[in-house]
Amino acid sequence: MNTSIQIGRIMGIPIKLHITFLLILPVFAYFFSVNPAPFGFNDVTLPITRYALSLSAAISLFICVLLHELGHSYVAKRHGTKIQNITLFLFGGVSSMEEIPRDPKIEFKMALAGPSVSLLIGSILIIIYEFFSLDNISTTINNPYMRITWLIGYINIILFAFNLLPAFPMDGGRVLRAWLAGRMSYIKATRTAAGIGKMFAIFMGIFGLFAGLWFILIAFFIYIGASEEEKSTEITVVLEGVKIKDIMSRNVTPVTPGMSVEELVDFMFRYKHMGYPVVNDSDVKGIVTFTDVQKVPKEERKNVRISEIMTKDLITLREDDDAVSALKLMTVNNIGRIIITKEKQIVGIVSRTDILRSVQLLE
Repeated sequence: MNTSIQIGRIMGIPIKLHITFLLILPVFAYFFSVNPAPFGFNDVTLPITRYALSLSAAISLFICVLLHELGHSYVAKRHGTKIQNITLFLFGGVSSMEEIPRDPKIEFKMALAGPSVSLLIGSILIIIYEFFSLDNISTTINNPYMRITWLIGYINIILFAFNLLPAFPMDGGRVLRAWLAGRMSYIKATRTAAGIGKMFAIFMGIFGLFAGLWFILIAFFIYIGASEEEKSTEITVVLEGVKIKDIMSRNVTPVTPGMSVEELVDFMFRYKHMGYPVVNDSDVKGIVTFTDVQKVPKEERKNVRISEIMTKDLITLREDDDAVSALKLMTVNNIGRIIITKEKQIVGIVSRTDILRSVQLLE
């Protein structure tokens, strides 16, 4: 199920809205509509105006979050990192990058870019508000249209400060890792930053027991994020220098496109693999996996051919490519195995299981 909707591109980067964003947007709008000035608009008597202002404030807030992520992405692109997309989620935005640069100086710049954008937006909006408030600040704050300027500016300043907390993998945690990586190995810096991030998440969770569920949810995502990035970094470091030819399976048994799905299931029982290249007259036509089989009802498998369910858009690598490249491709494309070719002939296949088993052995 596709849980994100692409709404456009900025700087060539696909901008997506996650389903959780579509759910939280009206919640934020409601929050602004029921809160008093200066943090809401419940003093606006006309309901349609009150809700329009509240929704505008909520949309403006998430536009600022998007600009925050574009700050990260701009610096990343300047240093050669490919940005796959920016997705707006329940708790903000996420820039999906092919790889976090291992150069501490570049990571430091990238991590600071987002909060700097938030600080810039917040400062400009507060200055604009203060300029119009020179004569009478009480009159200005009672103007709901000027109140949006102050509210979004204030929230951006809070976002700036919050994002710089040393809770890895938040921006402040990445700044911390970049600083540590200049003084110790990259993997040790990641473990240290992740450990601090997890501790921070635990304290935030305890605080949330008294302050509210929101803090507990944020703490949960920080803890999970720190754990996942720590493991991801360890895997990448461990696999450095490992070639696909060192870990791939060479005894590849292909199947033909005319084989029925029922025959394929028997084939899988016999050879104990969950994915096979589909070959016709020495030409690789595609790849078929157990996931493809599951999409076919059991009673129809006898009449459905592999050619009807196989994946035709093949992703291949060479045996001299890095194992890390295979893992990245699998993650980005959400696949479990990649065919390895040499001069257009199949020489092997590498699966996610092959890679993770190798990581366990190398560790």
